[in-house]
Amino acid sequence: MKTTAETEATPPTFTPFADDATVETIGGLSVENGSGSIAVHGSLDLPRDRMGLDRARKLKAVADAIVAALEASDLPDEAPRAASNSRTVENPFA
Repeated sequence: MKTTAETEATPPTFTPFADDATVETIGGLSVENGSGSIAVHGSLDLPRDRMGLDRARKLKAVADAIVAALEASDLPDEAPRAASNSRTVENPFA
């Protein structure tokens, strides 16, 4: 069984922009993979200790992988925004 520090030191398990399901978690920070964009949510404390170093390395590895994937692509100036799938419905409790 891996300790928290060992788990956080593992390299990212997702390929940026490859799927819409993979999530990397670093401390309280979640990096959610998507085919069109990657979302980053939460917060991350980097204490001045081994755990902080492991988290910083994992964060750097994730960021480096994202940058490499973007640099390897022919990118538009701005990605088109996806249309919203939401719709207004009548309140069933009113």
